[in-house]
Amino acid sequence: MIPVNVVTGFLGSGKTTLLKEILQKPEFNDTAVIVNEFGEVGLDHILLEEVEEGILLLESGCICCTIRSDLQETIRSLQAKAAASEIPAFSRLVIETTGLADPAPIVSTIAAEPIIRNHFRIGNIICTLDGIAGMRTLRNHEEGIKQIAVADRILITKTDMAEPALVSQLELEAHGVNPLALIGHSTGSGFDASLLIDEDINDPAMRAAEIGRWFDANQLAQMKNHKHAHGHSHHSHENTAGLNSFVVEYENPIDWTAFGIWLTSLLHAHGERILRVKGLLNVAESTTPVILHGVQHVVHAPMHLEKWPGDDRNSRIIFITKGISEAAIKTSLTGFLSLAGRVSSFSDEAVGVD
Repeated sequence: MIPVNVVTGFLGSGKTTLLKEILQKPEFNDTAVIVNEFGEVGLDHILLEEVEEGILLLESGCICCTIRSDLQETIRSLQAKAAASEIPAFSRLVIETTGLADPAPIVSTIAAEPIIRNHFRIGNIICTLDGIAGMRTLRNHEEGIKQIAVADRILITKTDMAEPALVSQLELEAHGVNPLALIGHSTGSGFDASLLIDEDINDPAMRAAEIGRWFDANQLAQMKNHKHAHGHSHHSHENTAGLNSFVVEYENPIDWTAFGIWLTSLLHAHGERILRVKGLLNVAESTTPVILHGVQHVVHAPMHLEKWPGDDRNSRIIFITKGISEAAIKTSLTGFLSLAGRVSSFSDEAVGVD
């Protein structure tokens, strides 16, 4: 399946610079890129030919097209033209969002359309964070904070011009919002492509390494007792936007059906406030761990690891939420699972999260 990488980031944070570099690198010559406007990317020197209105072939071999009236239509059109050899075949897709956009609906678009999800899968959500103005974004713009919160990879840009101390502070702030995302740097002429694009949880070859990073003992310890740059600590991190990041552990093997009902009900009732969920589950029906990950309302199909990454067999679920506490989620989950086998049906109200 073709991985779809979403490039998001606040206004002026460097999305266009990143896209220009992707479009010129020979290692990305089998990439299709969907942008909002050609002019924003600056394709003057890398244009090869126009296949039709809205679709360009570039000297690098990349395909670049603009979003039409509907993203689903644009993706389906690209796939159909590649299948008909009207444009070169491509093995990855990159979608740029606008500076104020919420990237979650793009994930939902790909997951909801049967034709699209048969050919495409979500790769990484990549968020550019301005190395100079990023602190102002995190202080004043909720859109920028949410882009950070749902990202798998964060690229701090303009690091050649930013003060090193400011870049270090940005890393701490970004990690406080989203402790799961890998953070890279860019000077405008270089970035780690493997970090951003080539390695993701849906790639079977990288799955074990990615899960190991999520649930590294040091990582979990930091989340349980996050230390802020200004000296005070909390059991879970909460920033000025009201975002919380925390890990919930459950000791007993989980009844998969009951857990599925709980999570579905939770997301149905509170999906807008649950930005990310990533879990390593000890499921009673499986001898190997089940991997869970999702963005807001969209939960990807569960996956199995071949073996446990360590001796710990507790289920661990990492949440990034807005206005929902760790205590509320933990109480809801443990209470709901304790009812498994004792009741035959559940309602959204049974989730018990306010």
